[in-house]
Amino acid sequence: MLFAAIDRWRAPAPSAEKVRWLTQQGYAHRGLHGDRVPENSPTAFAGAIARGLGVECDVQRSGDGQAVVFHDWELDRLTDASGAVSERSAAQLGAIRLKGGEDTIPSLAAVLRQVRGQVPILIEVKSRRDKRVFALCLAVRRALEGYTGQHAVMSFDPRVSRWFARYSPHTVRGLVVTEENARTLSGRGRRYLALWHARPDFLAYDIRDLPSSFPEAQRKRGLPVLTWTVRSPELAARAAQYADAPIAEGGGLG
Repeated sequence: MLFAAIDRWRAPAPSAEKVRWLTQQGYAHRGLHGDRVPENSPTAFAGAIARGLGVECDVQRSGDGQAVVFHDWELDRLTDASGAVSERSAAQLGAIRLKGGEDTIPSLAAVLRQVRGQVPILIEVKSRRDKRVFALCLAVRRALEGYTGQHAVMSFDPRVSRWFARYSPHTVRGLVVTEENARTLSGRGRRYLALWHARPDFLAYDIRDLPSSFPEAQRKRGLPVLTWTVRSPELAARAAQYADAPIAEGGGLG
């Protein structure tokens, strides 16, 4: 009862109208990627759009302050280049080809022009706890200026959701959560502290942790629960029972 009361005070539930769209479709994790289609690529996003799936993508900040769509901090796994993403400008990153296809690393602005409201988009903001988030969040907000399609930002870092709550309150914002290696009482306490700091409109929860009392309590009071990464029909069935929408890839897409 105490936690529930603090939840209502520190992290009030959003209006149903603001978040209803989140639950009306599944999302392709990093786009519809696979053989010869790299993750977080324009081709992967085009595949998701063609199937009527929402798009989920990862965003970080380039060396010249632009929001670019790329998952890893380093270029090595996904390209033939090496080094930190943050050491290159957006133009330099845009010239680097992604392994497994012909696409290059896109900016968030370019992806938004591609999606142009045809399907919803979830933007996972990649941050580091030892770095300030103001410049990163500002780069994302600038890319979103004038974008009228359904969209949301989300992050493991509660500071990101908190920033958008303060500086862009109309933007739907989510807290990404995993209970991995933190299923103790102290871990539960940290989840509540993150929730209260983030003030999110929804949760994006690790499918491996469902069912769980923490997301279920938030779901009951009006925060939609999305779940990641749904990779099989079995996990899709679990997502359908314990969450409001899947963020899926491979066999989890049906």
